[in-house]
Amino acid sequence: MNTFVASMVEIRKCRSEDFDAIVPLLRQLYPDKPFDLVSLRSVYDRSLASAQQVYLCAVCDQQTVGFGSLTIKSNLLWSETFIGYVNDMVVDGAYRGRGIGTQILDHLISWARERGCNRIELNSAFHRKAAQAFYEHRGFKSGAYFYSKLL
Repeated sequence: MNTFVASMVEIRKCRSEDFDAIVPLLRQLYPDKPFDLVSLRSVYDRSLASAQQVYLCAVCDQQTVGFGSLTIKSNLLWSETFIGYVNDMVVDGAYRGRGIGTQILDHLISWARERGCNRIELNSAFHRKAAQAFYEHRGFKSGAYFYSKLL
């Protein structure tokens, strides 16, 4: 029986030196995607410096076991205020089901609320049924199709 206690996890803002520990977590989300580490690092560093974004790490026993990111965006028509958009969220497969994802999400929501957001949005790929159940269990509703176009 696993006796892991979720409170043993520290949720904190990511730092520059966390990058190498976050990449393997992102690979768990996208195992078949080739990563351009130079470009990824550039985006990571730029985002760390942004006042409109937050990157959070979940750390357990000095190991990064989770990652979440949120961007504040404005939307005049839908909410007439700011919206927090969860860009990425992942917990290492060996640590899932232990409350870490909930802690990351709660911190992202608090960060967004403190900055005037009245809504949180995110996308989840069709095949990620466990992730969808996770979000629905936490009060998220599916409300739109997501469209994308490469530029």
